[in-house]
Amino acid sequence: MATRNEQGVDPKIAAVVAAAEAAGPAAGENVRIDSWIWAVRLVKTRSIGATACRGGHVRVNGERVKPAHSVRIGDEVRLRHEGRERIVVVKRLIRKRVGAPVAAQCYIDNSPPPPPREAVAPIGIRDRGTGRPTKRDRRELERLRDLGSRPRER
Repeated sequence: MATRNEQGVDPKIAAVVAAAEAAGPAAGENVRIDSWIWAVRLVKTRSIGATACRGGHVRVNGERVKPAHSVRIGDEVRLRHEGRERIVVVKRLIRKRVGAPVAAQCYIDNSPPPPPREAVAPIGIRDRGTGRPTKRDRRELERLRDLGSRPRER
């Protein structure tokens, strides 16, 4: 088992963080917000990060930003993604995508906890092996899926 230093950080993680910072921006250089949220694993791909910025789902210090916006240490980044809002404060600037334990060292997560899994149960999913739905079952599934999307016709 690895020993921990005085700060409570695993030496392996500290070494990878140091390598990520060395590969990060030089003094006076900037890091784009779409690149940063991808590098710290808030989104899966950089293009998803850019699309989120263009769609107004990313805010830095309360302002909607474009994908090329420069992020600085201490900025508060709010990201609405996959039905959840993430609120993080930038601790380190990195450009390259790093592992999850290292990425967690690059920001302070102030996000509200995710909803419990039971509360987010998928609507209209049938148990495996129950066979083909009857006409009545199918109508109930369609009613659940369309819940509130359009008025019922009579």
